[in-house]
Amino acid sequence: MSRIGKKPVAIPSGVTADIADGTLSVKGPKGTLSIGLSKYVTFKVDGDSIAVLPASDAKDARGHWGMQRTLVANLIEGVTEGYSKVLEITGVGYRAQAQGKKLKLQLGFSHDVNIDVPEGIEIKTPDNTTVEISGIDKQLVGQVAAEIRRWRKPEPYKGKGIKYRGEYVFRKEGKKK
Repeated sequence: MSRIGKKPVAIPSGVTADIADGTLSVKGPKGTLSIGLSKYVTFKVDGDSIAVLPASDAKDARGHWGMQRTLVANLIEGVTEGYSKVLEITGVGYRAQAQGKKLKLQLGFSHDVNIDVPEGIEIKTPDNTTVEISGIDKQLVGQVAAEIRRWRKPEPYKGKGIKYRGEYVFRKEGKKK
């Protein structure tokens, strides 16, 4: 039995959920998200909750049960509150600047790194060493943050690079004379 899958997902006021053509669509104050339904799991929309149940007792059905419930919960949280990640840039001369639908990064390369911001994502730079990524799709927010971080991961000797806020960078001792 899935401990997560057993719990129904509560639908807050102002949010509607519909099942049609093999997709679950959730509409809320921040926008609309949808997910394709798995053949191993059945969904039941009651007035104020969505119940996720395995279609059979097969191992595949039990394996998909908790994950599908979590994906539905992420949809509802996304359309009500949204998701955000904060990246911090450390290093002399390293900076970021949001310019409309582009993010301009200076990371010690001989050129600037220009990143196109995908649809549904908003990027803010409150100062030149902080990047705030927000949106309603949890997967897309995390993917954009990971792609930005990939340009210059934090290194262990001086800690220079792009890291998530709250991330611990293991520091090493340098050479000894």
